[in-house]
Amino acid sequence: MHHARPHVDGARPLRAFLPAVYSHTSEPIRFERDCAAVMVPSGEAVTLPAGQSGYVTQALGGSFTVYVEGNLFRIRNEDADALGKEPMPLPELPANASDEEAEKAVWSQLRTCYDPEIPINVVDLGLVYECTLGRRADGERTVSVKMTLTAPGCGMGDILVEDVRTKVELVPTIAEADVELVFDPPWNHSMMSEAAKLETGML
Repeated sequence: MHHARPHVDGARPLRAFLPAVYSHTSEPIRFERDCAAVMVPSGEAVTLPAGQSGYVTQALGGSFTVYVEGNLFRIRNEDADALGKEPMPLPELPANASDEEAEKAVWSQLRTCYDPEIPINVVDLGLVYECTLGRRADGERTVSVKMTLTAPGCGMGDILVEDVRTKVELVPTIAEADVELVFDPPWNHSMMSEAAKLETGML
């Protein structure tokens, strides 16, 4: 059967253009211990019990998205062992790195941040409007990020902001990150990178 390609309408949510998040190619897992998780997209904190079975649908940027009994949950990198996985590697940067090297490392780290429902990083999605490095009075580096969401009412907004802040502060020489959620200008599909548009079938 031939399926016509969807017409890209700016009013439709990005998720409407993506394939179903669960498929039979998703990796089956069984929790080896009780594990803290965050329900997607509501952002509700829950505990998934040892012995619970499910599927890993996304393992990107230092967090895992799992499908359990019809719901999606996000698992932190630190809890990889609960899934029988190894934690993903942390960023490296020499202590004497230049501001330019630090900024490059921060942008690389931002590319490890994902909306749990969309397998495209926040930079390629066009969600990061501004990223500025500065210095505190004690000389330590700081980072200020302004970012948005694909949909203003997304329950994962606070979770995504915290993920970005935590990931950026993992970069060596970065002492503090401030992440502000903004909705002006509102996000639209044209802000995505060419690669992201290709991946979602918008080109």
